Amino acid sequence: MDDIIKVAICKVDGAEDIPLPQYMTSCSAGMDLAANVLKPVCLKSGEFKIIPCGIKIELPSGYEAQVRPRSGLAAKYGITVLNSPGTIDADYRGEIKVILINHGKEEFVIKRGDRIAQLVISKVVYAKVFQSYDLFETKRGEGGFGHTGV
Repeated sequence: MDDIIKVAICKVDGAEDIPLPQYMTSCSAGMDLAANVLKPVCLKSGEFKIIPCGIKIELPSGYEAQVRPRSGLAAKYGITVLNSPGTIDADYRGEIKVILINHGKEEFVIKRGDRIAQLVISKVVYAKVFQSYDLFETKRGEGGFGHTGV
């Protein structure tokens, strides 16, 4: 691993028992985020709620953190991150929270310390935006949603 950066993490008051995000395997891209809920939270089918994670982070300038779903929760229960991926900017210092939605048919209960999402740290590429009055033509052109078929 050549591209290791340092990310400072602070726990919020009352989250001392919540584990810090961690990679679960040596090749994991995402670190698991845990739920910092005082009592179990029930997500009914079709319902979404904001779940706190009990941590604040300090990213180096030029990086972002992406909050992504955990594949096991999605495949087994239909639980996913509503604004996937959620973006945490390098200058944000508030508590990380995850918007979870239940697309499953059954209620899903989130308990304190449950691993609810993944945090992926990514380098940001900045673009210099300028107005143009013409764009280069391509074979695709303005072909949008489903233009190549099903």
